[in-house]
Amino acid sequence: MPLAVKDYTWDETETTVHIVVPLKGVKANKVDIFSTDEYIKVSFPPYIFEVALFEPVDDGKGSAQVGNGAIKFDLVKQEPRIWTRLTSVQSGDKDVMKSKRQAAVEAAHARAEQEKNDKAVKKREAERYSVKQQMEVQKKRKTKVDEAIDMERTQAMAELEEWKEKQQSEELANEVEVSDDDNEDSDKNIFNEAGIVAYETDISREPPSVAPRCIPGSEKTGKAPTPAPRTKGSIEIKFTPRVFPTPQRESRKADEDTWLKKQAEARRVIGVEDPDLTEEEKNPDFLKDKGDKFYQNGNYLAAVNAYNQALKLNGKLHAIFSNRAACHLQIGNLMKCIEDCSKAIELLTPPVEANANSRLKAHIRRGTAFCRLELYVEGLMDYDAALKISPDNPKLIADANKMRTIIQSSNEAGYEDDVDESS
Repeated sequence: MPLAVKDYTWDETETTVHIVVPLKGVKANKVDIFSTDEYIKVSFPPYIFEVALFEPVDDGKGSAQVGNGAIKFDLVKQEPRIWTRLTSVQSGDKDVMKSKRQAAVEAAHARAEQEKNDKAVKKREAERYSVKQQMEVQKKRKTKVDEAIDMERTQAMAELEEWKEKQQSEELANEVEVSDDDNEDSDKNIFNEAGIVAYETDISREPPSVAPRCIPGSEKTGKAPTPAPRTKGSIEIKFTPRVFPTPQRESRKADEDTWLKKQAEARRVIGVEDPDLTEEEKNPDFLKDKGDKFYQNGNYLAAVNAYNQALKLNGKLHAIFSNRAACHLQIGNLMKCIEDCSKAIELLTPPVEANANSRLKAHIRRGTAFCRLELYVEGLMDYDAALKISPDNPKLIADANKMRTIIQSSNEAGYEDDVDESS
């Protein structure tokens, strides 16, 4: 049977109501909140908080915040005035509370259904608007393309007509020039026995000019001379360089990218060259043992350097992250300790019996770093995870209980301050 929470606090103004419900050490992700205009229910096993409000509030404008060991409600009254009490006068009647609870559930279902319908209507309207806008864009694009085509067609026809007129004028000029030369020299040309035209010798006039060369038969047909062949040229084509000799395929791109990534990582590891290092010092296991010895001797900075070099060679060893986190914890680099512990826990998957001890150390070190940062709720979460691995560890139990006491005392101090301010 759930335990009802009675040690909540509340205060009010003419327009708002503020309620603070303690979580009593329960994690924030275990909280389930249900509220309507006249009813609030909070379930965080094994506790439950339930209240029928004195008067209705505007559930759409209110808010609830979960964190720092408490749930804070900020509610907006529908009618501004002082209540003098939080709960309804009928809250002690079980039948009345049952009916209010049922009415609240039905109202919540109806509201959810209405929101679903409104969302569907808005989605359909948005889709119709999107289709309409797309059609307008396509229409404008088609109009623009048609105008460009018409403009190019008009320009091409004008150029064609201009070319035709030019060709006709040139043909007409050639015909006139040839006919004039024939008439002028017809009475002065004589043929020799070989059939070669010879001109009459006359020092008083120059020989007649020769008409422009025309293609045989063009004078009879009236067609324009055939243009000269086009000059030859070459087009240079460049292809995107590829590592693989085969054509690129979308279905194989993910596999190719994975292979390239592994090759790059392998080259990076192989490329860690230092002339001052021996072959043993290029072994991550050797560097880990070396860092462990530095840690045992209290030389934490040297241990961190050894672990850093080992991770350059192999970044998948969870033990190195966990040991480097211990060094950061000793020298006060708390955020780096949290990061290394998180990476170690990520590599220790799936959680099995073989890596239980390593997971236990990582959770304890991260929880300790959180506590030193005064983040007791987060630290308690890591200690609870460690207790699941080692439930009979008396030191873990004592530390976890101490953190719960600190969280509870800080919450109670906060509630007392709220009560003093409201009074």
